[in-house]
Amino acid sequence: MERRFDVAALGEAMLEFNQTNPGQPHYLQGFGGDTSNAVIAAARGGARTTYLTRLGQDAFGDALMGLWQREGVDTSGVERDALAPTGIYFVSHGARGHEFSYLRAGSAASHITPRWLPRALVREAKILHISGISLAISATARETVFKAMAVAREARTLVSFDSNLRLKLWSLDDARAAITRAIGLCDLFLPSVDDVSLLSGHSDPDAIIDWSHSLGAKQVVLKLGSAGATASDGTRREHTGGHRVDVVDATGAGDCFCGNLLARLALGDSLFDAARYANAAAAIAVQGFGAVGPLPRPAQVGALL
Repeated sequence: MERRFDVAALGEAMLEFNQTNPGQPHYLQGFGGDTSNAVIAAARGGARTTYLTRLGQDAFGDALMGLWQREGVDTSGVERDALAPTGIYFVSHGARGHEFSYLRAGSAASHITPRWLPRALVREAKILHISGISLAISATARETVFKAMAVAREARTLVSFDSNLRLKLWSLDDARAAITRAIGLCDLFLPSVDDVSLLSGHSDPDAIIDWSHSLGAKQVVLKLGSAGATASDGTRREHTGGHRVDVVDATGAGDCFCGNLLARLALGDSLFDAARYANAAAAIAVQGFGAVGPLPRPAQVGALL
Protein backbone atom coordinates (compact mmCIF):
# COMPACT_ATOMS: atom_id res chain seq x y z
CA MET A 1 0.00 0.00 0.00
CA GLU A 2 1.05 3.63 -0.44
CA ARG A 3 2.69 4.98 2.71
CA ARG A 4 2.36 8.59 3.78
CA PHE A 5 5.88 8.71 5.25
CA ASP A 6 9.20 7.14 4.40
CA VAL A 7 10.59 7.38 7.94
CA ALA A 8 8.91 7.77 11.34
CA ALA A 9 11.21 8.17 14.34
CA LEU A 10 10.36 7.80 18.03
CA GLY A 11 12.35 9.17 20.95
CA GLU A 12 13.45 12.31 22.77
CA ALA A 13 14.60 15.60 21.27
CA MET A 14 16.53 18.15 23.33
CA LEU A 15 18.11 21.54 23.15
CA GLU A 16 21.89 21.31 22.78
CA PHE A 17 24.64 23.55 24.16
CA ASN A 18 27.92 22.65 22.46
CA GLN A 19 31.25 23.92 23.79
CA THR A 20 33.10 25.75 21.02
CA ASN A 21 36.46 26.18 22.83
CA PRO A 22 37.74 23.39 25.10
CA GLY A 23 38.08 24.60 28.67
CA GLN A 24 36.18 27.82 27.97
CA PRO A 25 32.57 28.63 29.02
CA HIS A 26 31.43 29.32 25.47
CA TYR A 27 28.57 27.21 24.11
CA LEU A 28 26.77 27.23 20.78
CA GLN A 29 23.03 26.59 21.10
CA GLY A 30 21.74 23.91 18.77
CA PHE A 31 19.47 20.90 18.81
CA GLY A 32 19.93 17.23 19.59
CA GLY A 33 18.36 13.93 20.50
CA ASP A 34 19.50 10.94 18.48
CA THR A 35 16.27 9.98 16.72
CA SER A 36 15.40 13.64 16.06
CA ASN A 37 18.83 14.15 14.49
CA ALA A 38 18.31 11.05 12.38
CA VAL A 39 14.86 12.06 11.15
CA ILE A 40 16.13 15.54 10.20
CA ALA A 41 19.05 13.92 8.36
CA ALA A 42 16.55 11.73 6.51
CA ALA A 43 14.42 14.76 5.65
CA ARG A 44 17.43 16.63 4.27
CA GLY A 45 18.22 13.50 2.31
CA GLY A 46 14.87 13.67 0.52
CA ALA A 47 12.69 11.39 2.67
CA ARG A 48 9.15 12.15 3.88
CA THR A 49 9.43 12.10 7.64
CA THR A 50 7.47 12.34 10.89
CA TYR A 51 8.62 12.51 14.51
CA LEU A 52 6.86 11.00 17.53
CA THR A 53 7.65 12.52 20.92
CA ARG A 54 6.53 14.74 23.78
CA LEU A 55 7.88 18.22 24.57
CA GLY A 56 7.47 20.67 27.40
CA GLN A 57 5.13 23.61 26.91
CA ASP A 58 8.16 25.88 27.11
CA ALA A 59 10.45 28.00 24.95
CA PHE A 60 12.79 25.07 24.27
CA GLY A 61 9.85 23.01 23.05
CA ASP A 62 8.76 25.90 20.84
CA ALA A 63 12.27 26.04 19.36
CA LEU A 64 12.22 22.33 18.50
CA MET A 65 8.78 22.61 16.91
CA GLY A 66 10.10 25.44 14.77
CA LEU A 67 13.15 23.38 13.79
CA TRP A 68 11.08 20.42 12.57
CA GLN A 69 8.70 22.67 10.67
CA ARG A 70 11.64 24.38 8.92
CA GLU A 71 13.15 20.98 8.08
CA GLY A 72 9.90 19.58 6.68
CA VAL A 73 9.43 16.98 9.44
CA ASP A 74 5.76 16.29 10.21
CA THR A 75 4.89 17.14 13.83
CA SER A 76 1.40 15.66 14.13
CA GLY A 77 2.86 13.02 16.48
CA VAL A 78 4.30 15.59 18.91
CA GLU A 79 2.43 16.22 22.18
CA ARG A 80 3.11 19.18 24.48
CA ASP A 81 3.19 18.88 28.29
CA ALA A 82 2.53 21.87 30.56
CA LEU A 83 3.91 20.07 33.65
CA ALA A 84 7.19 18.53 32.43
CA PRO A 85 10.13 20.27 30.72
CA THR A 86 11.91 19.79 27.43
CA GLY A 87 15.28 18.11 28.04
CA ILE A 88 18.62 19.83 27.45
CA TYR A 89 22.22 18.63 27.28
CA PHE A 90 25.72 20.04 27.13
CA VAL A 91 28.64 18.82 25.02
CA SER A 92 32.17 19.48 26.26
CA HIS A 93 35.35 18.75 24.31
CA GLY A 94 38.74 17.61 25.59
CA ALA A 95 41.59 15.17 25.14
CA ARG A 96 39.20 12.19 25.34
CA GLY A 97 36.87 13.58 22.68
CA HIS A 98 33.35 14.84 23.30
CA GLU A 99 31.45 14.24 26.53
CA PHE A 100 27.73 14.65 27.23
CA SER A 101 26.10 16.10 30.37
CA TYR A 102 22.31 15.72 30.51
CA LEU A 103 19.49 17.62 32.18
CA ARG A 104 16.66 15.36 31.08
CA ALA A 105 15.36 13.54 34.19
CA GLY A 106 11.58 13.88 34.35
CA SER A 107 11.38 15.41 30.88
CA ALA A 108 8.16 15.43 28.90
CA ALA A 109 9.53 12.76 26.56
CA SER A 110 10.30 10.43 29.47
CA HIS A 111 6.55 10.34 30.18
CA ILE A 112 5.61 8.70 26.89
CA THR A 113 3.40 5.62 27.38
CA PRO A 114 1.96 2.92 25.11
CA ARG A 115 -1.44 4.59 25.47
CA TRP A 116 0.02 7.85 24.10
CA LEU A 117 1.68 6.19 21.07
CA PRO A 118 0.41 7.61 17.73
CA ARG A 119 -0.13 4.18 16.18
CA ALA A 120 -1.53 5.51 12.91
CA LEU A 121 1.71 7.33 12.14
CA VAL A 122 3.72 4.14 12.71
CA ARG A 123 1.42 2.28 10.32
CA GLU A 124 1.71 5.03 7.70
CA ALA A 125 5.53 4.86 7.53
CA LYS A 126 7.75 2.60 5.46
CA ILE A 127 10.33 2.54 8.27
CA LEU A 128 10.12 3.08 12.04
CA HIS A 129 13.40 4.22 13.61
CA ILE A 130 14.10 3.82 17.32
CA SER A 131 17.21 3.68 19.50
CA GLY A 132 18.73 2.50 22.74
CA ILE A 133 18.18 5.99 24.13
CA SER A 134 14.47 5.73 23.28
CA LEU A 135 14.49 2.59 25.45
CA ALA A 136 16.58 4.08 28.26
CA ILE A 137 14.86 7.33 29.21
CA SER A 138 12.18 5.65 31.39
CA ALA A 139 10.38 2.37 32.00
CA THR A 140 7.25 3.67 30.29
CA ALA A 141 9.32 4.80 27.31
CA ARG A 142 10.73 1.29 27.06
CA GLU A 143 7.23 -0.17 27.02
CA THR A 144 6.23 2.37 24.37
CA VAL A 145 9.14 1.48 22.11
CA PHE A 146 8.33 -2.22 22.24
CA LYS A 147 4.67 -1.49 21.57
CA ALA A 148 5.69 0.65 18.57
CA MET A 149 7.79 -2.23 17.26
CA ALA A 150 4.81 -4.58 17.59
CA VAL A 151 2.53 -2.11 15.78
CA ALA A 152 5.13 -1.77 13.02
CA ARG A 153 5.37 -5.52 12.56
CA GLU A 154 1.60 -5.84 12.26
CA ALA A 155 1.60 -3.08 9.63
CA ARG A 156 4.65 -4.44 7.76
CA THR A 157 6.53 -1.27 8.60
CA LEU A 158 10.26 -2.04 8.71
CA VAL A 159 11.93 -1.45 12.08
CA SER A 160 15.34 0.23 12.25
CA PHE A 161 17.21 0.15 15.56
CA ASP A 162 20.35 2.06 16.60
CA SER A 163 21.89 0.66 19.80
CA ASN A 164 23.18 4.09 20.96
CA LEU A 165 24.32 2.87 24.36
CA ARG A 166 24.40 5.61 27.04
CA LEU A 167 25.48 4.21 30.41
CA LYS A 168 24.67 7.53 32.10
CA LEU A 169 21.02 6.60 31.58
CA TRP A 170 20.98 2.98 32.81
CA SER A 171 23.14 0.07 33.91
CA LEU A 172 24.96 -2.17 31.45
CA ASP A 173 22.90 -5.18 32.57
CA ASP A 174 19.59 -3.35 32.02
CA ALA A 175 20.84 -2.01 28.69
CA ARG A 176 21.97 -5.44 27.52
CA ALA A 177 18.60 -7.02 28.36
CA ALA A 178 16.52 -4.40 26.56
CA ILE A 179 18.83 -3.87 23.61
CA THR A 180 19.29 -7.56 22.83
CA ARG A 181 15.51 -7.96 22.93
CA ALA A 182 15.14 -5.07 20.49
CA ILE A 183 17.79 -6.51 18.18
CA GLY A 184 15.70 -9.66 17.90
CA LEU A 185 12.63 -7.64 16.90
CA CYS A 186 14.19 -5.28 14.35
CA ASP A 187 14.65 -5.64 10.60
CA LEU A 188 17.72 -3.40 10.42
CA PHE A 189 20.26 -3.05 13.23
CA LEU A 190 22.56 0.01 13.09
CA PRO A 191 25.06 -0.30 15.97
CA SER A 192 28.36 1.44 16.56
CA VAL A 193 31.37 -0.74 17.23
CA ASP A 194 32.00 0.75 20.70
CA ASP A 195 28.41 0.10 21.84
CA VAL A 196 28.27 -3.49 20.72
CA SER A 197 31.75 -4.36 21.97
CA LEU A 198 30.46 -3.63 25.48
CA LEU A 199 27.16 -5.41 24.91
CA SER A 200 28.46 -8.51 23.17
CA GLY A 201 32.00 -8.93 24.48
CA HIS A 202 33.28 -9.01 20.88
CA SER A 203 35.71 -6.51 19.36
CA ASP A 204 36.14 -7.96 15.88
CA PRO A 205 33.63 -6.37 13.43
CA ASP A 206 32.76 -9.67 11.76
CA ALA A 207 32.15 -11.32 15.13
CA ILE A 208 29.91 -8.41 16.14
CA ILE A 209 27.89 -8.74 12.95
CA ASP A 210 27.60 -12.52 13.43
CA TRP A 211 26.40 -11.93 17.02
CA SER A 212 23.82 -9.41 15.81
CA HIS A 213 22.43 -11.82 13.20
CA SER A 214 22.36 -14.62 15.77
CA LEU A 215 20.01 -12.52 17.92
CA GLY A 216 17.61 -12.10 15.00
CA ALA A 217 18.63 -8.92 13.17
CA LYS A 218 17.98 -9.52 9.47
CA GLN A 219 20.25 -6.74 8.21
CA VAL A 220 23.15 -5.11 10.05
CA VAL A 221 25.21 -2.02 9.30
CA LEU A 222 28.06 -1.65 11.78
CA LYS A 223 29.36 1.92 12.18
CA LEU A 224 33.14 1.95 12.62
CA GLY A 225 33.81 5.68 13.04
CA SER A 226 36.78 6.88 11.00
CA ALA A 227 37.21 3.32 9.66
CA GLY A 228 33.88 3.50 7.79
CA ALA A 229 31.12 0.90 8.04
CA THR A 230 30.35 -2.72 7.23
CA ALA A 231 26.93 -3.78 5.90
CA SER A 232 25.53 -7.31 5.97
CA ASP A 233 22.25 -8.75 4.73
CA GLY A 234 22.97 -12.16 6.24
CA THR A 235 24.40 -13.50 3.00
CA ARG A 236 26.57 -10.74 1.58
CA ARG A 237 28.93 -8.54 3.61
CA GLU A 238 30.61 -5.38 2.32
CA HIS A 239 32.95 -2.87 3.97
CA THR A 240 33.05 0.83 3.08
CA GLY A 241 36.20 2.68 4.12
CA GLY A 242 36.27 6.01 5.93
CA HIS A 243 36.88 9.41 4.32
CA ARG A 244 39.85 11.58 5.29
CA VAL A 245 38.39 14.76 6.79
CA ASP A 246 39.24 17.29 9.50
CA VAL A 247 37.02 16.40 12.45
CA VAL A 248 35.60 19.40 14.32
CA ASP A 249 32.81 17.72 16.31
CA ALA A 250 31.63 14.11 16.10
CA THR A 251 28.36 14.82 17.96
CA GLY A 252 25.49 13.23 16.05
CA ALA A 253 27.65 11.62 13.36
CA GLY A 254 26.05 8.23 13.93
CA ASP A 255 22.58 9.78 13.79
CA CYS A 256 23.48 11.44 10.49
CA PHE A 257 24.60 8.03 9.21
CA CYS A 258 21.34 6.37 10.28
CA GLY A 259 19.06 9.05 8.84
CA ASN A 260 20.80 9.15 5.48
CA LEU A 261 20.91 5.38 5.22
CA LEU A 262 17.16 5.16 5.91
CA ALA A 263 16.41 7.89 3.39
CA ARG A 264 18.35 6.08 0.68
CA LEU A 265 16.67 2.75 1.49
CA ALA A 266 13.23 4.39 1.34
CA LEU A 267 14.16 5.93 -2.00
CA GLY A 268 15.11 2.52 -3.43
CA ASP A 269 18.86 2.04 -2.86
CA SER A 270 20.27 -1.35 -1.90
CA LEU A 271 21.57 -1.77 1.65
CA PHE A 272 25.15 -1.55 0.38
CA ASP A 273 24.66 1.56 -1.74
CA ALA A 274 22.78 3.20 1.14
CA ALA A 275 25.65 2.42 3.52
CA ARG A 276 28.20 4.01 1.17
CA TYR A 277 26.04 7.14 0.91
CA ALA A 278 25.49 7.32 4.68
CA ASN A 279 29.20 6.89 5.34
CA ALA A 280 29.97 9.92 3.16
CA ALA A 281 27.19 11.97 4.79
CA ALA A 282 28.61 11.30 8.26
CA ALA A 283 32.08 12.33 7.10
CA ILE A 284 30.64 15.70 6.10
CA ALA A 285 28.70 16.13 9.35
CA VAL A 286 31.77 15.84 11.62
CA GLN A 287 33.32 18.91 9.98
CA GLY A 288 30.98 21.35 11.80
CA PHE A 289 29.72 22.00 15.33
CA GLY A 290 26.53 20.52 16.65
CA ALA A 291 24.31 17.56 15.88
CA VAL A 292 21.95 19.26 13.41
CA GLY A 293 23.62 22.26 11.77
CA PRO A 294 26.23 20.28 9.76
CA LEU A 295 23.80 17.60 8.51
CA PRO A 296 24.42 17.55 4.74
CA ARG A 297 22.19 17.89 1.70
CA PRO A 298 22.36 15.41 -1.21
CA ALA A 299 24.46 17.72 -3.37
CA GLN A 300 27.20 17.80 -0.70
CA VAL A 301 27.18 14.02 -0.33
CA GLY A 302 27.23 13.55 -4.09
CA ALA A 303 30.24 15.83 -4.38
CA LEU A 304 32.20 13.82 -1.82
CA LEU A 305 31.25 10.52 -3.43
